[in-house]
Amino acid sequence: MNDKSLSRRSILRGAAATAVALPFGVALASCASSGGGSEEPTDDATTDGGDTENDPTKNPFGVEEGSSIEAVIFDGGYGTDYVSFAGGIVDKNLGTTTEVKATQKVAQELQPRFVSGDVPDLIDNSGADSIGWNDIRDRLETLDDVLEANNLEGKPIKDSLFSGAKDPGTFDGKFVALNYVLTVYGVWYSGSLFEENGWDAPATWDDALALGAKAKEQGKYLFTWGKEAATYYLTLAVDGAVREGGDKVRLALENLEPDSWSQPEIQTVFTKMKECVDKGYFMPGGAGTQFTAAQAQWSKDQDAILYPSGSWIENEMKDATAPDFQMRAVPDLSLTANPGGLGLRAEAGEPFCVPSQADNIAGGKEVLRTMLSKEAAVNFAKEKKAPTIVLDTVPEDGFGSTALQSQGKMLADANNSFFTIKFINLYGMNTDQLVYMNSFLSGDKSVEELTSDLQGLTDKTREDDSIEKVKIS
Repeated sequence: MNDKSLSRRSILRGAAATAVALPFGVALASCASSGGGSEEPTDDATTDGGDTENDPTKNPFGVEEGSSIEAVIFDGGYGTDYVSFAGGIVDKNLGTTTEVKATQKVAQELQPRFVSGDVPDLIDNSGADSIGWNDIRDRLETLDDVLEANNLEGKPIKDSLFSGAKDPGTFDGKFVALNYVLTVYGVWYSGSLFEENGWDAPATWDDALALGAKAKEQGKYLFTWGKEAATYYLTLAVDGAVREGGDKVRLALENLEPDSWSQPEIQTVFTKMKECVDKGYFMPGGAGTQFTAAQAQWSKDQDAILYPSGSWIENEMKDATAPDFQMRAVPDLSLTANPGGLGLRAEAGEPFCVPSQADNIAGGKEVLRTMLSKEAAVNFAKEKKAPTIVLDTVPEDGFGSTALQSQGKMLADANNSFFTIKFINLYGMNTDQLVYMNSFLSGDKSVEELTSDLQGLTDKTREDDSIEKVKIS
């Protein structure tokens, strides 16, 4: 399984809950690329391997020539080839041998290695099986020197990133994880299908309900879902409520307040979603369908016309998307056309860290530094159809990707009003919530029962003294 439930993706962000949200200093749409991506490192990205003492762009961490670098990377929605791309540049520059190992079981494979001291030089600690940061943060190198270093273009990395890039990976003031990818959340649809049918993308839940009726006339469903990703719809609900009610709604949930799930914005969204369920706008059988198969019902078969997800969805479904699909997105549905809350959920993910016990700490940091070069970041954006935290790497045409263009528009329209949601994965609530949401979307649970279940989980977590609470602001 590709293992990319929304909560899985948010685990890294939840684990970073002591940090603040990553603000976007510049909207993606305004980022003009100076060059296209490539599948292999170009000679322009390499150095001649000499004069490293006098050129800080070439080997600032003192990587030993001919040394080996081991990177263990979560093999999820973005794969691992983008790290191999950067490793290839390092190898050309410094004569090293970088080995990139893919895994979907980060904790299962690496926790024993942390115990034995035989750790990789670079880790992407992501996925459902990621290692809790509290377990390893004291065993990680600080990464401030990576941001203080020059990039391969000879400019300070710290000046080349979106503002707040350090925050998600900073714990108690120690910056140990660099979250590399920007993720934008929204409701995705086929531009060509909508144009063919004269449909407008919905902005509100009432729009969606009206669209559901039109879809039904065409023999299609409004939504589909898969059993491992049923909480995508909880994210849709929470994000829409926060867009409507702002920080009041968000902080009550984030800080586990009593009756936080009874807030009127959340209740109204749940009621609208329940109306979609009762009217048969959800494709039946989701609780027994593998999530990528469900997503293909939307992206390939087009039996359902909307799907809530993060911006990894285009890359994730690239082999199961209908020709000329023209994937586009709008922000998670609000209750009113002009919601007065926060603008858009957007946050950085894929946290990379360098263990202090690694044999080649300098090598691990050099791969990370190279990933933050213009060429590597452009390559990622072009190949994965998603931006990194590096500025100015996505052209206005989104490398021909309508999905990437949509991300740019959503970021620009949000006018720097972004938010994150951390509490679910911070406290490991997703597993229980999946059960609730599968039942709710199947029509087996009322709004009142869903609210009671969710609040019960929140209350249980808040009252458990063995769980360290994190104040989120």
